[in-house]
Amino acid sequence: MCFTTNINIKSIYYFFLFEISTTFVQNSQSANIMDILTLLGPTASGKTALAVLLAEKLGAEIISADSRQIYRRMDIGTGKDLNEYRLHGRTIPYHLIDICEPGYRYNLYEYQRDFNTAFDAIRSRGRLPLLCGGTGLYIETVLKGYSMPQVPENTELRRRLADKSLPELEALLRSYKTLHNTTDTDTCKRAIRAIEIEEYYRSLPPEVRQDKPLKSFIAGIAIDREVRRQRITERLKKRLDGGMVDEVRGLLAEGIPPENLIYYGLEYKFLTEYVLGKYSYQEMFTLLETAIHQFAKRQMTWFRGMERRGFSIYWVDGTQPFEKLCDEIAEKIKEQMQGAIQ
Repeated sequence: MCFTTNINIKSIYYFFLFEISTTFVQNSQSANIMDILTLLGPTASGKTALAVLLAEKLGAEIISADSRQIYRRMDIGTGKDLNEYRLHGRTIPYHLIDICEPGYRYNLYEYQRDFNTAFDAIRSRGRLPLLCGGTGLYIETVLKGYSMPQVPENTELRRRLADKSLPELEALLRSYKTLHNTTDTDTCKRAIRAIEIEEYYRSLPPEVRQDKPLKSFIAGIAIDREVRRQRITERLKKRLDGGMVDEVRGLLAEGIPPENLIYYGLEYKFLTEYVLGKYSYQEMFTLLETAIHQFAKRQMTWFRGMERRGFSIYWVDGTQPFEKLCDEIAEKIKEQMQGAIQ
């Protein structure tokens, strides 16, 4: 009898949870108020844990906006923490994690393509997409809905550019657009492809190149600088104790070239160089710790830049209990929806 009662209570809980979340999603979509919920923040702010709580409360599926969690077997260094997606015995659906092999150089175009596929699939199921991550370029690109049509190869253009140096190619690319990152120009091959893309875009009619921005409520996790630094240091020690060095050794043993892991930066850069004998353990730790602190600062600089570029971010205190923050964000979204409907 007790076993049956527990099952019934659990069933009733999930029934009401489903009813609440379904109503929320249907209202937001039918009123054309919100296409997607976004949760952003610097590294070590607890984004995944809060996103999982929000996803359960609002009937959402999580789309990762992390430029390194896309790689399989790069788990500890990227902080996937997949166990955090388990809540009350269920796994919250997540997307764009573990979709590429290590060594591959995934780009912004591919992310937007894969994001759109996941976004459309989630919406087709009547659920709310929840974009969660700390890669500001990915987040801003998909929220602005930049037009990025598939681009065919231009053999003639490639022939004309084949003999140009990397600085020459970079200068030519700058004549097309502002460069927001270095991935387009880290090799001649990638720079030529980037020029090929921009040249193709110029040939398209305006309606094809029209951006399609998404309506999003954006919540950001803010943490005091010293608290953030403490969390980063503690987490780094925990990951190193948890086998992060062995993870890198394993990737190298698979035959992945060291320069490909170094390309991913932070943990994979410094741990690869440590394994290769460039640094002592203490030197590696100090350099990596400093680099992560600097990275977190750059993340916050990007997010503040998003605000200057027109995005409204509702900041919450990351030192508060996440259950409280979940309720706070849900209530704020509800207020905005009611205001928009009225």
